[in-house]
Amino acid sequence: MSQFFSNVEPNIIDDEMVQKAIEEKCPEDLGDLARVENTNFKVVTELQLSFKSILQIDNLWPLENLTKLQLDNNVIEKIEGLESLVHLVWLDLSFNNIEVIEGLDTLVKLQDLSLYSNRISKLEHMDALQELQIFSVGKNNLSILEDVVYLRRLKNLRTLNLSGNPFCNKEHYTLFVVAHLPSLVYLDFKLVRDSTRQAAVLKYQDLTMPLEQEEAQALAQKEIEQAKQKELEYHQTAFVEHLNGSFLFDSLYAEDTEVAKLASLPEVEDLLQAYKKEFVSVCENLYNYGLEEYEKREAEVSKFYKRLHEILTVNQQESKRIISDFENRNQRRLDEIYNARSGDIAESKRAEGKEDILQLWDALMTLEALVSNDLEELLQDFKRSIDVIASTFIENIQGMLSQCRDLENQHHEKLMEMTFAILEKLDNRELEEDFPDDVRRLLVDKDTTVNAINMSHSIRLRKIDKRESDMLCNTYQWQTSVTEKAFQTESDRNRACIGKIICFISALQKELDYTGILKPME
Repeated sequence: MSQFFSNVEPNIIDDEMVQKAIEEKCPEDLGDLARVENTNFKVVTELQLSFKSILQIDNLWPLENLTKLQLDNNVIEKIEGLESLVHLVWLDLSFNNIEVIEGLDTLVKLQDLSLYSNRISKLEHMDALQELQIFSVGKNNLSILEDVVYLRRLKNLRTLNLSGNPFCNKEHYTLFVVAHLPSLVYLDFKLVRDSTRQAAVLKYQDLTMPLEQEEAQALAQKEIEQAKQKELEYHQTAFVEHLNGSFLFDSLYAEDTEVAKLASLPEVEDLLQAYKKEFVSVCENLYNYGLEEYEKREAEVSKFYKRLHEILTVNQQESKRIISDFENRNQRRLDEIYNARSGDIAESKRAEGKEDILQLWDALMTLEALVSNDLEELLQDFKRSIDVIASTFIENIQGMLSQCRDLENQHHEKLMEMTFAILEKLDNRELEEDFPDDVRRLLVDKDTTVNAINMSHSIRLRKIDKRESDMLCNTYQWQTSVTEKAFQTESDRNRACIGKIICFISALQKELDYTGILKPME
């Protein structure tokens, strides 16, 4: 579209342009209001900025709830400045000077995208657009027909316009596109017929079958990774991540190059493997115990909220009964006031109504006080149960991790004994084995060896302590958050309930005060 703007000064989207576009979109009365007061950009869902000679997209970040954006027929050269428009569903960038598809990564809700009549030469950077259903990229510079295969990753794409690109003149263009994009319903404004689809499959099955196999393998791998991630998240929630195996043990020796050298010494490798077996066994026990305790925690929380719901249901039913009885009496009373033959009768009924409203207030507030007391008792029981569950869990994991420390200490003692024996044999030249140079340097003297082994031992103990500390912190955090949430939920409910009662009683009182006597016709 640059030829249409050759004599026009290019613009950058600024606040004034956006404000004017919003005013034009609004009805006249709202437009006048927008000119007087600051516009609440959060309520704006559509914006049209066509034919504005826009060169650069900018200053759209306040329009975070925008769902439809028209930027067609400008001189835009780069897709940018759209990061905050995460709710965008419809985007028109047709008739511009865009050369590269980019800047769309955050637009995950986008369903309709038009890049018609630009300067794009490659289909790329659209992986995030998994909701895209309609895509128009006709009349661009796409010349490599095989690039269309990139669009296979857009599983919801049903309508595609590629017309006007150089590769459209290639033989069997339509069959190639339909074969590689089997979910298409419309291509270049035409319905994809079954006969075309069958011919496409037959002609290009040698190309599409390997793609389908690769995609199936990739999907299977993705499902495996998602399952692993889901399992990890489950383990993290139970505070036992990476305990179902040798991960913790392996982490003790990660980057511990000094002790790794000792593995080549006689009997040290066997000692290390025996230590690992016992250590991993304790970790497995801790892992299984952690999962069992997690299910207990979840069951306790579920039982609490189930009981909470039961109490509130009974309370609501009683409230409805009390209010229903009152409304029946109140409606009859209001009718009697309205049809009263004299002011004295009306005032008498009005006084009766006020007393009834006061009694309703007492009944509802008493009922709320009773349910509040019941829930307070339930909350205190819940807190005690959670405290017991948490303290028991903490006590047991501390015991199990103490076993890990004991194993580490025992291993350390045995390793020191073996090392001293080896050093003594070396001094007496009783060992004929030819050790690697790095091991010989470690065994150059007793102090060097002892310092290295003690340092490694200290590091491993600290790692065990760190894991214990993490589990304790997670448990304390869960204990605090789950009880605080329960108490806060009840506090919010109580406050909201009292507020509703006050508003309800106030409305009844106003209705009673404003009900007048029907004047007789003269």
